[in-house]
Amino acid sequence: MGACSGAGIGCDQWGVDMFVQIIEGTTHDADGLRRQHDLWLREVRPDAAGFLGATAGITADGRTMNIVRFESEEQARANSERPEQGQWWSETEKYFDGEVRFTESSDVEDLRGGGSDAAGFVQVMKSQGVDRGRVHAFDQALDPYLDLRPEVLGGVRVWTGPDRCVEAIYFTDEADARAGEARERPPEVQAVFEEFGDLMEGVEFLDLPDPWLA
Repeated sequence: MGACSGAGIGCDQWGVDMFVQIIEGTTHDADGLRRQHDLWLREVRPDAAGFLGATAGITADGRTMNIVRFESEEQARANSERPEQGQWWSETEKYFDGEVRFTESSDVEDLRGGGSDAAGFVQVMKSQGVDRGRVHAFDQALDPYLDLRPEVLGGVRVWTGPDRCVEAIYFTDEADARAGEARERPPEVQAVFEEFGDLMEGVEFLDLPDPWLA
């Protein structure tokens, strides 16, 4: 995988109209947090205007990630102000250990059509100190070789600062993802990774083996 690189899956367009809230923390009760997630879908989501979808899950060491997508910032704000949303959050935050971090952005890119609810495995990559132009150049350089990674279903890249981004890549399942990563790269693909190797420095990986997709 490359930093903010879509795992080499290319980019259909550099920007989409969307507002994203990223919620991160740690949990001592994965089952409880999952119940709250399902409760939100049943009881709060129906009246959440502008809600487009969410990608959530928990890593093996208890770190949580939730990437929530809305059509606009205004609709996201309106949802946050709903009494039922506040009541749900008051109960949900009990399942977190310590601080819960919120990051928001409307600077969003779809990768190869965006995320997929068919994914059985999602890998989140957090990068900082990257050059946006080089990220896009990396995407374009690898675009001709997309057929080499059929297990990659798509992705979403969220820029959270001039040189920081969070990227979620959607795979058919974890076994396919690991096999694809381990497969020997053709020389021309390896050359691209070597040229853009600096983009991988300092990347933080969060694997969601059982993603909650909505």
